[in-house]
Amino acid sequence: MIRIVNFFCVALMGLSILALYHVSEATRVTHVQLDRVSRQIGDDKGQIGVMQAEWERIAGPARIQALAQNRLGMSDTVTAQLSSFEQLPHKSEDLNNSPLRNASAQVPAQAPIALPVQQIADRSGM
Repeated sequence: MIRIVNFFCVALMGLSILALYHVSEATRVTHVQLDRVSRQIGDDKGQIGVMQAEWERIAGPARIQALAQNRLGMSDTVTAQLSSFEQLPHKSEDLNNSPLRNASAQVPAQAPIALPVQQIADRSGM
């Protein structure tokens, strides 16, 4: 009877050793995957930082204004500028000859300029 109990104890010990080895190996594999993903996240964060710096350079207000002036012929001149609410006309005043009446004048439409995609990319510095 004692031999049977000893046999089962040794078999149980062998099975528990195999189970612990399996858990240990799964933990090692998962740790390697976690390290790889952590490195990839770090690389992606670095790339995001580079992209944000590039976006700030490309979408900067000064660059947009320069492109609008050079390519579209737009300028930043003000048609009518008011420095206080007192300068706004009252409802009863006549706006027919006022510069405020013409403040919403529309610019005539220009014919669109068709440039090849490569030429646009070259001009924008990309």
